[in-house]
Amino acid sequence: MDLFKPDLYRSFAIGFVLGLALIAMISAPHWDGDLAEPAQAATSADTLQTVGE
Repeated sequence: MDLFKPDLYRSFAIGFVLGLALIAMISAPHWDGDLAEPAQAATSADTLQTVGE
């Protein structure tokens, strides 16, 4: 008597693939190439402020 039948592994594999495909379809529209906006340097000393002043 086997503890885990081959059907169990097949079900896990199918569920994993379907779940991965579902997550990819949901998140694919948000893949526009840029992870973040480009950094902008401060232009003057007035824009630089420290915490506590």
